[in-house]
Amino acid sequence: MLTRLTLGQKTVYYSLLVLLAVFILFPIYYMFTVSLKTPRDIYRVPSLLVPNPTTQNYVDLFGKQDFLQSIGNSLLVATAATVISVFISVLAAYSLVRLKYRFRDGFSRLILFSYLTPSALLFIPLSVIIARLGLANTLQGLIFVYLTFSAPLSTWLLMGFFRSIPMDLEEQAMVDGATRLQAMYRILLPLSTPGLVAVSVFTFTGAWNELLLALIFITSPEKRTVPVALQYLITGDTFRWGLIMAGSVAAAVPVMVLYYLAQRFVVQGLAAGAVKS
Repeated sequence: MLTRLTLGQKTVYYSLLVLLAVFILFPIYYMFTVSLKTPRDIYRVPSLLVPNPTTQNYVDLFGKQDFLQSIGNSLLVATAATVISVFISVLAAYSLVRLKYRFRDGFSRLILFSYLTPSALLFIPLSVIIARLGLANTLQGLIFVYLTFSAPLSTWLLMGFFRSIPMDLEEQAMVDGATRLQAMYRILLPLSTPGLVAVSVFTFTGAWNELLLALIFITSPEKRTVPVALQYLITGDTFRWGLIMAGSVAAAVPVMVLYYLAQRFVVQGLAAGAVKS
């Protein structure tokens, strides 16, 4: 397409792309530069450069604030929530797309409505349930809470991916002697790999960045996740911007690496989920 454009059109096209890239990358660059500044340099005349770069903010973050433990907690919670949610969602989406029974459409709409329910309306009943299960102030309880929101979204997204794959492929496998579960495992899931990766990335990111529920259900400092740990870097009306930005950089790196590694599958999964057979 670009080869058919004139030189002026190409110039405008690439200029817009560069402008968009600068608009997206500037907050990341600014966050990183502030994390390398001393408090004195931060409150000077704002500058995009770092006159005297220092790693003291990162030393304080991982030494005094024990931020590495919070990263480990977030990795555990987000990974467990992703694995369990995707497992449940695969079975639920397969049932809603491939099997025929009464009220199937009603169940699919109910799943979407449960995801659209604001979390602020549910944290009180969830608190009661978690307390009665003996999971209060535990990472296991937080994983359970995240499943109530991630599983409906994952199920709804996977329904679109599964619809894009012809049912004839599974029927041919079952004619050859495979059971329904074997056809799903050997035919449907390998063809749905981009969709599964996309759903896993979205679920992981949602659990990694979630603050409200983690702030409510986790009270012990050693069990804080990354967003909660960042929240507690603000003491009263004192904003230690260098420390906060260092924590933001440390929190953003795992997600950025995940999206970089899975970007091809995410794009393919989104495209596949937008097509129905």
